[in-house]
Amino acid sequence: MNERFELIAPCHFGLEAVLKREINDLGYDVSGVEDGRVSFIGDAEAVVRSNIFLRTAERILINTGTFEAKTFEELFQGIKAIEWERFIPADGRFYVTKAASVKSMLFSPSDIQSIAKKAMVERLKSVYNISWFEESGDDYPVRIFIHKDEVTVGLDTTGESLHKRGYRKLKAKAPIAENLAAALIMLTPWKGDRILIDPFCGSGTFPIEAAMMAANIAPGMHRNFTAMKWTNVIDSSEWKYAVEEARDLITLDVDTDIQGYDIDDEMVKISRENARLAGVDHLIHFQRKDVADLSHAKKYGFIITNPPYGERLEEKENLKPLYETIGQRYKALDSWSLYLITAYEDAEKALGLKAAKNRKIYNGMMKTYFYQFPGPKPPKRNERQI
Repeated sequence: MNERFELIAPCHFGLEAVLKREINDLGYDVSGVEDGRVSFIGDAEAVVRSNIFLRTAERILINTGTFEAKTFEELFQGIKAIEWERFIPADGRFYVTKAASVKSMLFSPSDIQSIAKKAMVERLKSVYNISWFEESGDDYPVRIFIHKDEVTVGLDTTGESLHKRGYRKLKAKAPIAENLAAALIMLTPWKGDRILIDPFCGSGTFPIEAAMMAANIAPGMHRNFTAMKWTNVIDSSEWKYAVEEARDLITLDVDTDIQGYDIDDEMVKISRENARLAGVDHLIHFQRKDVADLSHAKKYGFIITNPPYGERLEEKENLKPLYETIGQRYKALDSWSLYLITAYEDAEKALGLKAAKNRKIYNGMMKTYFYQFPGPKPPKRNERQI
């Protein structure tokens, strides 16, 4: 089963470069980068390994076809021309789970979905010589994206989004997605042997993702994927081998200084439980602590955090003093770096700091900014006094 596919990995807008680097590091050739997605070439093993190992992707799609369509008839014919029988058996349950359209003649998601389903039925009817599909077998969900009349049709190998690692059973009020947290950490120079503090840890996502990186725990190794049941496309042994590979790479005995604070006792309990479920509770210190009490005796640490944005009106008036406090505590730390994601427009002003970089990132539909205040690099180990 060495058939090669073009695979599509959607991600958060603004984080394509991080995902591209991850895909290259996994050993696959990137074939294209567009807003919110990276395409690459790989076989069945690549489908499996990218689902299990990629930290920053949302899902992995097999690109089953790309064509131009300005009318629903062209859409119907384009989808009917795809060799669905390569993937979907006679008893497969197939459906268009999502359709999105940008700057295109075809813009009704529900119409795109129903016409695509009809076209798939017509194709498979003629191949399997049956007039009615029971669809009693495994799921084969399809996603369609149309941009400037170019239709891309992807078969979704993932199912539930990759940000769902399986450890976050309990959530904060406005949790940051696990794959977004991982991508933001990867945008910084932080490494597992450096200090990391999140003073607004909520359900613990930043510290947990950092600890998983430090211990080299693959994010998808403890969850299931839709394509696990596609034994007609991917041999089930591929999943077993990839999980074994992931298990062999884990190093749980690393020395870390990763801390998560929250002002809410309940959030601290939730963080601890989530860290336990992720298998990294021994690598993180969680405690109830106000950001006003943030301090650390050592140099060259990192603050990576997702403070309140003030989405509700009554919270807005508290934002300025809160961000002023963050700025004051950061300035009191010697040689530290600060990385902060927020939708608060006056963040820099209130912090009293000018960011070295400010990256625009879409967190769902919300426009946020990732403010980067890198501190000095620590001296190389052989330069440090022993």
